[in-house]
Amino acid sequence: MEKLELYEKLLIRWQGMMNLVAPSTLDAIWTRHFADSAQILAHAKAPKVWADLGSGAGFPGMVCAILTADDTVFHLIESDARKCSFLRTVSRETGTPVQVHCGRIADVVPDLGDVDIVSARALAPLSQLIEMSHSMLENGALGLFLKGQDIASELTKVAINSRFAIDLVQSLTLEEGRIACVRRQLK
Repeated sequence: MEKLELYEKLLIRWQGMMNLVAPSTLDAIWTRHFADSAQILAHAKAPKVWADLGSGAGFPGMVCAILTADDTVFHLIESDARKCSFLRTVSRETGTPVQVHCGRIADVVPDLGDVDIVSARALAPLSQLIEMSHSMLENGALGLFLKGQDIASELTKVAINSRFAIDLVQSLTLEEGRIACVRRQLK
């Protein structure tokens, strides 16, 4: 809890300098951002390596890193240098070991090696998330993507002949939200 409380203080302080989250969500940081991010941990079974795409202010990657055992390697991938600076500050101040990659997803992912979990929140439609994480999913990673009210329309844009199974799990924090659990289909 202490680490999350420190994270909250840093988020509020940095929010004054740059737009990390929607200002309307600042009064609900604990439910809208921390709990929303943390709920995916129930679907992540003892991962060794976790890649968080488009980490932004650290949701869900940094929250999961704070709440996970130290033997999981977290890669937070973000292209905005200012947000990377924020993520490094949160890592340092909370004592949470993460690897922050400041670069484009397409440039960073090939160098990560084997990944067990790939996550994203508020980054892109599901079809694009699957495309961005395709190599990791093909190699057995589980995709955990937090999605909002547009998930039904996003599903219509996922290729019918996709090699991936998609299970939608009801969000615990947002009535219209879902967690899209994406994995390679077994033959």
